[in-house]
Amino acid sequence: MIFSVSPIVLAAPGRAVDLQVKVTAPTTGERLPIVLLSHGHGASNNLSSLNGYAPLVTLLAEQGFAVIQPTHLDSKTLAQRVDPDDAEAPLFWRTRALDMTRVLDRLDPIEDAVPQLKGRLDRTKVAVAGHSLGGHTASLLLGARLTDPLDGEQVNLAEPRIKAGVLLAAPGRGGDALSEFAAKNYSFFSTTDFTTMATPALVIAGDRDASPHLTTAGWEWHTDPYTLAPGPKDLVVLAGAEHGLGGISGYDAAETTDEDPARVATVARLVSAYLRNVLLGDGGAWRDARDSLTGDRAEGK
Repeated sequence: MIFSVSPIVLAAPGRAVDLQVKVTAPTTGERLPIVLLSHGHGASNNLSSLNGYAPLVTLLAEQGFAVIQPTHLDSKTLAQRVDPDDAEAPLFWRTRALDMTRVLDRLDPIEDAVPQLKGRLDRTKVAVAGHSLGGHTASLLLGARLTDPLDGEQVNLAEPRIKAGVLLAAPGRGGDALSEFAAKNYSFFSTTDFTTMATPALVIAGDRDASPHLTTAGWEWHTDPYTLAPGPKDLVVLAGAEHGLGGISGYDAAETTDEDPARVATVARLVSAYLRNVLLGDGGAWRDARDSLTGDRAEGK
């Protein structure tokens, strides 16, 4: 059994609005490892917020993780409360990463707000997971760097309390791999550097996720966090998967172009098994998940 509590409101001086988070966790068990989950920048009104990613969150909580989901400033749920002319708008790439650091800084008030969770979190076992733009957020927390296009600052937002990560359909390198639209409108992507992203991570990409609005490099662009970063890293390429990875952002998500409940279950199983391996030493779960990606009818490799 699992439970969810939201919204938990964390005071955030200097942020456009206070930070709202959702906690989902098993009803029993102690020393729960923590997963910080960063939502994408999708078209839905609510999935890109603390209310999204139920297919993934549910399984992680059932497998013994405490999942904490923030609503980042780019969420459509905050459109009427955030200045569209803010220097970081519309994607708020830096604030997104700082949201996660703020969550780790405020675990005490989070536990105070959720009596069922009090004293049950293992703060030495923390992972970050992110889909799409959330994958970029996770990359920064795992050690990737970039140059701020506004002031030329070399930005390092690596969070040492995070011990592992999962990148789902995450953005890749900048430079000539970016589309003209992305280079013009999301210029912070232009200088992404994965060579400093040393924290262990699982990268999951779909072999039909061309994302032409963002890249000229095809679906392989989403494997850059694996191919360009130092180890230890693992890569899963899902056969036939597009950007939604079957619908990982929510049940019956309208913008999912490759809706496939079985694929969503595969992604959730892989993520859980990987995190159980790197955080808890459960190598058997990860070995079984990898072994499932074999044979003529395998869902990926």
